[in-house]
Amino acid sequence: MGARRFLAVDLGAESGRAVLGVLESGRLQTTEIHRFPNVPIRLFGHWHWDVYRLFDEVKTGLARAAAEAPGGVDSIGVDTWGVDFGLLARDGSLLGLPFCYRDPRTQGALEEFLKIVPRERVYELTGIQFLPFNTLYQVYAMVRDHSPLLDAASDLLFMPDIFNYFLSGLKASEFTMATTSQFFNPRTREWNWGLFEEVGFSKRILQKVVGPGTLLGRLRPEVARETGHPEVPLVATASHDTAAAVAAVPAAGSGWAYISSGTWSLVGIEEKEPVITPEALAANFTNEGGVERTIRFLKNVTGLWLLQQCRKSWSPDLALGYDELVAAAGEAPAFAALVDPDAPDFLHPLDMPGALGDYWRRTGQSEPPTRAGTTRSILESLALKYRLTLDELRAVTGKAIDRIHIIGGGSQNRLLCQFTADATGLPVIAGPTEGTAVGNCLVQALALGDVGSLAELRDVVRASVDLARYEPQETAAWGRAGERFRSLLGT
Repeated sequence: MGARRFLAVDLGAESGRAVLGVLESGRLQTTEIHRFPNVPIRLFGHWHWDVYRLFDEVKTGLARAAAEAPGGVDSIGVDTWGVDFGLLARDGSLLGLPFCYRDPRTQGALEEFLKIVPRERVYELTGIQFLPFNTLYQVYAMVRDHSPLLDAASDLLFMPDIFNYFLSGLKASEFTMATTSQFFNPRTREWNWGLFEEVGFSKRILQKVVGPGTLLGRLRPEVARETGHPEVPLVATASHDTAAAVAAVPAAGSGWAYISSGTWSLVGIEEKEPVITPEALAANFTNEGGVERTIRFLKNVTGLWLLQQCRKSWSPDLALGYDELVAAAGEAPAFAALVDPDAPDFLHPLDMPGALGDYWRRTGQSEPPTRAGTTRSILESLALKYRLTLDELRAVTGKAIDRIHIIGGGSQNRLLCQFTADATGLPVIAGPTEGTAVGNCLVQALALGDVGSLAELRDVVRASVDLARYEPQETAAWGRAGERFRSLLGT
């Protein structure tokens, strides 16, 4: 069989891209053919995703793919971030712009819902980490606030489902995305109908769940004509971006943990069955779906979001690059100030440097006097949060962890990778950088029979990607910093 071409549409919370993957002789070569910003828009005091502009960008990516691959692509797959959704009217039109998970409308919703259904019951049914923006609480907030959209809603579609619907006209919910909602049961692999109805919403708006690697259908004729494609197959890839990235972890055997590093950091291990225990609940771990019915047992940790927002404040035109910031941070004093990346102060402040300054003053620390110092503080604190989370993983599962794979954009951050090795005392293997796009493409290949299994998929990744290895250094100093970090967090 000759070369096969797959188009991965990868939409992240900060940017989107269209990536062309060419699979030949057991190796995957990827080329980014279109990149664009994803900027939430603020309307009437609320944050929304501009899905119509994003869809225009997706179609631009498809058109460029048609130009790059004159023979056409063999399939297309879309992945996005989790939990967010849109509602369709009975005529199939979208009811307004989807809300962004950082929108403040969910304030108090988690606590209020847990007065209706106890925390232990919710976790037993879903195995999902309690986060204020989970779909469950977004939907509950709409019911609580008597949203006028509810009466008109006919269907609920998660973000990748929306783009699949725009592209093909078909409605379905993909497994890895559905599991992020906190109204899906990872044991039965079905919707928790009763829990969803406790919210006050009818279960009729939920879609059939399909597994990653399901052929959904073909491009709508008008999209095919507009983008210069034939009516190629559309695959429900691992449509939650972390699921796609974890599929692309170039690991073999056991004993490994992963960190999918980007705006968020997802720190976890891969399991065959969900881990739903009192210990997992106490540590607030999540059980999300993966490829081949695996479970991503992980914790969501705020990732490079703090640095991304600082950069926007320091350099509104983004002329100040991450490489410049990280290089300067490497020369700044170590452990000058620490910060809990998951503190509620940082969910969506209008001024991130100001929010950091307020945090440091409130916790009795001196604010770093330079941007380099602030950058170093963020990266050191992230590495220490990884250390703490891996300690919790070991305690909850009893599993040994002997190496860490960092995938995604953060794998390019050499300072963060070294800090992670130092903080955890474990070797770090970094790459692939475009882990989500690689996983997206190769799950499409799995759907079309070009890759036979998840293990074979990872063989392809190892054969295709240059990896960097970081060994632990200065572990004693990081051990002392770790105790200080625990004290800061009160653990």
